[in-house]
Amino acid sequence: MRENRVRTLWAEGKTVINGWLHSPSTWSAEVMAHQGWDSLVVDMQHGLMGMETAILMLQAISTTDTVPMVRVNWNTPGDTMRLLDAGAYGVICPMIETRAECEAFVGACRFPPLGYRSLGPTRARVFAGDDYAERANDTVITFAMIETKTGYENRDEIMSVPGLDGVFVGIGDLRLSMTGRAGLTAADATVDAALDAILESARAHGLKAGLFAADTDHAIDMIKRGYEFVTVMNDVSLMASAASTVVARVRAEAG
Repeated sequence: MRENRVRTLWAEGKTVINGWLHSPSTWSAEVMAHQGWDSLVVDMQHGLMGMETAILMLQAISTTDTVPMVRVNWNTPGDTMRLLDAGAYGVICPMIETRAECEAFVGACRFPPLGYRSLGPTRARVFAGDDYAERANDTVITFAMIETKTGYENRDEIMSVPGLDGVFVGIGDLRLSMTGRAGLTAADATVDAALDAILESARAHGLKAGLFAADTDHAIDMIKRGYEFVTVMNDVSLMASAASTVVARVRAEAG
């Protein structure tokens, strides 16, 4: 079966630098995949793509060694299984608040006897190899998102679910849930303490911890803090940032 380089990097003690795709474009996905990201997540929750486009984007990412992953739009087993059959090597599931919800998510990602995923790896077998069904349980990565006050309070129960590989902190939603204020950076003392507590719990359970960083400085700070799967912005925000910088400089220096 094709290697999951995310697992390899973790085994080597390295942090995974992850990219994020909001634009419903195979071309954007292919360009991003060639920029050196360790992995790329097709975001089905807040991105603008539908199922068919997402599957085509997974194919575009596969023109490189970048690991193709998805964030599903909700804890819906059928959609999760279909994206895995399409070749996603990792799944991030939003808004996990209880152990039961996490069990349902992880179960959809694992073939029996570890879960209840239906056997039918349509494109996954072509992408990953004929032994996909035998080795997928040890290769596919599962991330449960901790992004509400309830999920935070239940974090140890969530992290105790067998077959879960890591937790992914949704800082924006977590801050909103905890403080009533929006924002991605850890400028709030309550959220800052929660980030440390989640990381501590993940280590205690032998799991990896990831999150979404608002910019490069934030990403570097989170990596130094100990997070091992760090997303830096997304394709749309990167494009907008680069474009606005170019326009501002030309206007300023051209007089």
